Amino acid sequence: MDIQLHNTNDTLNVSDTVFGVQYNEPLIHQVVTAYLAGGRAGTKAQKSKGMVSGGGKKPWRQKGTGRARAGSIRSPLWRGGGKTFAAVPRDFSQKVNRKMYRGAMRSIVAELARQGHLIVADAFAVEAPKTKSLLDKLNAISANDVLIVTGEVDQNLFLSARNIPHVEVCDVEALNPVALLRHEKVLMTADAVKKLEAWLQ
Repeated sequence: MDIQLHNTNDTLNVSDTVFGVQYNEPLIHQVVTAYLAGGRAGTKAQKSKGMVSGGGKKPWRQKGTGRARAGSIRSPLWRGGGKTFAAVPRDFSQKVNRKMYRGAMRSIVAELARQGHLIVADAFAVEAPKTKSLLDKLNAISANDVLIVTGEVDQNLFLSARNIPHVEVCDVEALNPVALLRHEKVLMTADAVKKLEAWLQ
């Protein structure tokens, strides 16, 4: 299939196996949920008997003192001892196969192209890290809420977009399903499309 390049009469030929697949909502939901869960951090933690300091020596001999036997001053029964069933940081990550992840990415990209939310430009860059320069370019294509995807890391573009709300810049390697779905439009350069196509095939 062919994708029209923005503001030109040229077209970019892309693979149907990437840009022509059906929208798979259950798969996308599963992959997005797993991606967001992977960013969560378990913050609850306590120290068990083996984690608290001290307690290397047996406080007194086993028999003959008249006191209860004790093996460590850091027993959970003692003041300053460890927790009996210590809480550990929870791992929220979910396993997602590579095939599922790429399938979800293909489905999202194909749907963006079908709905007209994918803009492909031959090149998109700013000469200097100036916010105004990028704003002028985005206003020209009526893109106020947009994800800009480039083939390589573009420092000028990244610095120009830092202070603009609802505008995000990334390269193909940093692309993820949440970023694709977060914005109203996705602007990709032609080389980014080809790199994405090679990755998802």
